[in-house]
Amino acid sequence: MTKKQAQLIIGSSLSNTSKMPCYSFNLSALHCKTGAKLAKIKGSVCYGCYALKGNYARYKHPINMMPKTEKINHPLWVSSMVYLINHQGNQKDSNYFRWHDSGDIQSLDHLKKIVEICKQTPNVKHWLPTREYKIVRDFLHWESFPDNLTVRLSAHQIDEKPPKIIECQTSTVNKDKPALGVQCESFKQDNKCLDCRKCWDKSIDNISYKYH
Repeated sequence: MTKKQAQLIIGSSLSNTSKMPCYSFNLSALHCKTGAKLAKIKGSVCYGCYALKGNYARYKHPINMMPKTEKINHPLWVSSMVYLINHQGNQKDSNYFRWHDSGDIQSLDHLKKIVEICKQTPNVKHWLPTREYKIVRDFLHWESFPDNLTVRLSAHQIDEKPPKIIECQTSTVNKDKPALGVQCESFKQDNKCLDCRKCWDKSIDNISYKYH
C-alpha cells in the first residue's frame, strides 16, 4: 500500500488542525447521530457547532462528505488507517492521534474498527471523544478498550456534570460554573494544546473545556 492509495480508501488525508499537536481524522458533523440533534438545542455543547463553520464550511453539503462516511465500510479501511497513522511523518507528534476533530462514531461496527486500528498501532496513544454513549455501552458489554485508547464521553450540555459509564473517561464544558476535574488550558494558549497531552491521559477522569 502507498500513502496515496490509503488516502483514496479512507476518503482524504489525515487532518492537520492548528490546535492539535498530532494528526487526526474527521467526518462530517452533519452525520453525527447525537450531535446533529444537539446542534439544534440552545444550551447544548453542539449548538453553533464549530465543525459547520470556517474551514469546515466546505463540508456542509452532504455530497462532499457522505462518501467519506461510507468509506468506513471499505474492506481495507482499517489497514489504510493503520498505514497512515504509522506513516505520519514528522510535522506533528506521531506518538499521539485524535479521532474526529469533527464528526463522531457512526455505529458499533465503526467503533470496533477504531479499536482494531488502535491495537495495530500500539506505540500510538489514541484519544476518542464521543457523545455516542449507547454505542460505547454496547461495545463494553463484550470487550474492554485497549490501553492505548482513551475514550472520553462528552457531556451534552454546558455546565453539565459528566456522564458516568464504567471504563470511560469524560469531558465537560464550563461557562458559568467552575471546572470539574482538570481545566483545559488551551484558552490561555491561543486555543492550542502546545505541550499538553492531558486528553490522552487515562489517569485524568474528567477534563473541562472552557466555553468560547
